[in-house]
Amino acid sequence: MFCPGKETAMKNTDKYTRNYFNPPVSEHRWSSQEYISKAPRWCSVDLRDGNQALIVPMSLEKKLEFFQFLCKLGFKEIEVGFPAASETEFQFVRTLIEQKLIPEDVTIQVITPAREHIIRKTFEALDGCRKAIIHLYNSTSVAQREQVFQKSRSEIIEIAVSGAKWLTEYAAKTKGEFLFEYTPESFTGTELDFAVEICNAVLDVWKPQKEHPVIINLASTVSLSMPHVYANQIEYMSDHLNYRENVVLSLHPHNDRGSAVAEAELGILASGQRVEGTLFGNGERTGNVDLITLALNLFSHGVDPILDLSNIPQVVEMYEDATGMNLPPRQPYGGQLVFAAFSGSHQDAIAKGMQWRQSHSGAHWNVPYLPIDPQDIGRSYENDVIRINSQSGKGGIGYLLEHKYGINMPKPMREEFGYIIKGISDHQHKELSPEEVHQIFMDTYLNLQTPIRLDDFYFVHKKEYHTTVSLTVGKEEMELTGRGNGRFDAVSNALRRGLNIRFHDIVYQEHALERGSTSRAIAYVGITSDSQKTYWGCGVHTDIIAASIFALFSAIDRMLTQEQND
Repeated sequence: MFCPGKETAMKNTDKYTRNYFNPPVSEHRWSSQEYISKAPRWCSVDLRDGNQALIVPMSLEKKLEFFQFLCKLGFKEIEVGFPAASETEFQFVRTLIEQKLIPEDVTIQVITPAREHIIRKTFEALDGCRKAIIHLYNSTSVAQREQVFQKSRSEIIEIAVSGAKWLTEYAAKTKGEFLFEYTPESFTGTELDFAVEICNAVLDVWKPQKEHPVIINLASTVSLSMPHVYANQIEYMSDHLNYRENVVLSLHPHNDRGSAVAEAELGILASGQRVEGTLFGNGERTGNVDLITLALNLFSHGVDPILDLSNIPQVVEMYEDATGMNLPPRQPYGGQLVFAAFSGSHQDAIAKGMQWRQSHSGAHWNVPYLPIDPQDIGRSYENDVIRINSQSGKGGIGYLLEHKYGINMPKPMREEFGYIIKGISDHQHKELSPEEVHQIFMDTYLNLQTPIRLDDFYFVHKKEYHTTVSLTVGKEEMELTGRGNGRFDAVSNALRRGLNIRFHDIVYQEHALERGSTSRAIAYVGITSDSQKTYWGCGVHTDIIAASIFALFSAIDRMLTQEQND
C-alpha cells in the first residue's frame, strides 16, 4: 500500500521527461478567447486512419456503405484511404470514381508518403477523379529522425520537398483537379523552428494561391503535452507560415493523453481552420479526436456544427456495424447512458426542469444535468434519461409514468410507489425498464379484485344518492346498499356498513388518461385505516365515477390484504 512520505507509488518516474517543444512566446492570443463561434471544416478519416486501426479492416462493400453514410451526415471532405497500401484500398477509390458515387459537393482525400513509386500508384487510383486532396506526409520529430531514419534536418527536408515536387509532376499529367495537403508527421515531437522550416519548404514548391490553397495539417500524431501547449504550437505555426492567407491550417489530434477534444478546441481558438478525426474517435492506440463530441460541443453553445447529428442512435448503429467495435456506454453524447439519471435527486431535478420549460416557452435550454436536449439528437426522455434502479427516486419514477403512460399520481402515492420500485430493483439487482415499472404499477394498484371483487353497481338519486353494489368476497356473492351526498360517498358508506370496514380521511384525484370522446379516465384514491396507515388504489374506466369506485375498491383490497398479512 502506498503511504505518503515513505516512498513513491510508481517506480521509474525519472525515466520520463517532456518530449515536446513549447513556443518561445510569453503571451498567446488564443487564451483570451472564450468560445468557438463557428464550425471548422471537417474531414472524416474513418475510412483511412480509423480503418487501419481495426482488427479486421472494412471490406470494399462496407467501406462503400460507410462512405455514403458519411456523405449523408454532411461531411464535405472524406479521407477514403491509402490507395497504394492494398488492392482493396486501390479498388475502393476506383469504384468511387468509376461508379460516380462521389457527390458534387464532396471532395475525397487520399494519403501517401513522400516516395515516388507510392505517389505514382496513388495518382493511378485517382485518374479521372473530379476533385481530390492528395495528403503527403513524412516524419519530422526528433525521435523519428534520430532513431528511425537516422537523417539530419536537411535530409528530412529533402524528403518532403521531393515528395512535394512529385505531387506537382503527377498531378499535371493526371486527369482531375487536385489539391495538396502536407503533414509534418509527429509534429508534436518536432522542434518548432524545424516544423516551420519544413512546412515553408513544401509551400515554396506548391506556391498556394487563393483559388488553389494548400492544407498544412499539424498532427498531434502522439499526444505529448497538455492541450494548451498544442494550442501554443498551432498559434506559433500560424504566425510563421509563408503564404498564410492561402494556407488552410488543419488539426489532427490523437488521444494518447485523453485530451484530443481539448487539443482540437484550443487549437481552433489558436487559428486552426480544419479538423481531421473520426466518428467517436476510433483510431490507433487510444484513437483520433472524436468528431461527434467536437461537433455537439459546438451545438451545446448554439453553434451550427454543419453536420446532421439529429439521429445519434443511427450513427452509433452504423459505426458499430462498420467497425465491429462497441461504443462505451459513457461515450460523450453517443453512449447509451450519457443522459441517464439513476439518482433520485438527479431525476427529480430533471423532471422539475422539464416542467419549468413547459411554462417558460422560448427560454434557452438550461435543464439540470442535461447539457443538451436529448431529443435534438434522437434520444428520448423515457428510454434514455430517466432510468430506474434502486437509486431512483419518486420524481423520476413519477415523471416516467406520467410522460410515457399518462399516469400522474398524487404526490404521497408517488412517494409510496417510489419505495416499492426501489425495493424491487434492489432485491432483483437490476435496472427496471419502463414497461416493467408500468406493469408493477398496474399489479400493485389498478382495478384490484382480491379479496373483494366489484361486480356491478347502480344509483338512484332522490334527496341523496342511493346505491346497490354487487360484489364477491372470496366465493360469496353479496349485494350491499348505502346512501350518501354523492355517488362515491354512497358506495363508501355501503362498504363501511355492509362489510364493517373502517377507514377514513379519503383522498381523491382523477384526470383523463387519454384524449377523445372514448378516452378513459384514471382515478386515485387513498384511504386511512385505524392504524393511521394510508393505502392507495387506482381505477381506470371510460366513466369517471366507475374509475373512482374501482380505485376505492383497489385501496380497500390493499388495506385488507396488508392487515391480513400483518
